[in-house]
Amino acid sequence: MGSAYEHLSKADRLVLEGLRSAGEAWIVGGWVREAASGRHETDLDIATTLLPAEVKGLFPRSLMVGEKYGTVIVRLKDNISDGTWEVTTLRSEGSYGDGRRPDQVEFGQSIEDDLARRDFTINAMAIDSDGDVIDPYDGMSDLRAGVLRAVGEASERLGEDGLRIMRAYRFLDSTGGMRDMESSLRSAVRGNLSMLDGVSRERIGMEMERILGGRNAGEVILQMHEDGVLEHVLPRIACTVSPSFCTDFLVNLALLCSDDPSEGNALAGNLRNALMMAKGPLRQVAFLHDAKNTPVTTEIGGLRRFRAALPLEWQNAFIAYSHGLGKETTEFVEALATLSPLIAGNAPLIDGNTLVAATGLDPGPRMGRLKGLLHRIQVERDLPTAERVLSLLDELNWRDSDHEEWTALSWP
Repeated sequence: MGSAYEHLSKADRLVLEGLRSAGEAWIVGGWVREAASGRHETDLDIATTLLPAEVKGLFPRSLMVGEKYGTVIVRLKDNISDGTWEVTTLRSEGSYGDGRRPDQVEFGQSIEDDLARRDFTINAMAIDSDGDVIDPYDGMSDLRAGVLRAVGEASERLGEDGLRIMRAYRFLDSTGGMRDMESSLRSAVRGNLSMLDGVSRERIGMEMERILGGRNAGEVILQMHEDGVLEHVLPRIACTVSPSFCTDFLVNLALLCSDDPSEGNALAGNLRNALMMAKGPLRQVAFLHDAKNTPVTTEIGGLRRFRAALPLEWQNAFIAYSHGLGKETTEFVEALATLSPLIAGNAPLIDGNTLVAATGLDPGPRMGRLKGLLHRIQVERDLPTAERVLSLLDELNWRDSDHEEWTALSWP
């Protein structure tokens, strides 16, 4: 690790040198952990002896996001870099009365005291100005052995912040496969599940997104299920760990909830309450949930509707979701790949005025439904011209049949 500094960008060095011109600074957190495994993509987090106001004095564009807790987001001048660096004053903290935030933050001068208040040994390492690793809890050894261990006494660490339960599962996932949760940490997790009830749903949602988007999401979720965590995280939702999970967060969330008996919108409402997710992603989960029993067929009209009615992201999500549920998707994917683009494109060839002229219908529900039906058939049959679409009027009983049963372009 002595050569770790070789992998820093010019902007990284400017921030470190600036801080060290007035105090001491260490690289901490994820960058140290990832660098030990030969990766250098993680954002650089820095601990310093300087107080937030002193950091702001050195870097005037800094954002004082968590000044009370010693955290500043450092920004450089636009012409140098548009990156950001999380810089936190060294801490030696008082008690955590609410299990979320320290009652009082005491700023310290010792990097060792600061590392002592971190959650897991693999996150309690720092790199000093000489490029040497400070590793008082043998995190490097745990990193190599693939073990997740608490700093000090596990129940104490979890008692300080209930979110650490979620973080424990996130850190089980690594590029080299699954880490093992050390036995006393796992016991502490199982014994402190009620701590999750005091954590904000937004913070839990952010951790779930990271867990479900990880490389080994299925294995992590299985362990969360075994340890009783899922029922705390997703109350009122029937979870299943039997699907084959992928690395897409939303697909995995839909797979996790695929046994739930609710309709998609009701499931989305429960997920919103549990994880505080945005409406857009929840709509996709609701769509997948409602499509779980849809056959994956290669009938050409259905394929054309699939392609025309759904955004590409939803198409890919449905394929991954169906695969995760154990359905055979190979022929479907191959058929889609060989599907010719629609001759006339996705848009309807017939507008309302043309349809009024051709049918004599007044604008209204029947007219609107007829226009939608014609659009659907246009796509299914890949009709090339407005004339061909209008000729459908000769074969449809559009005067007398129930217009409520006419379906517009949609999928499934």
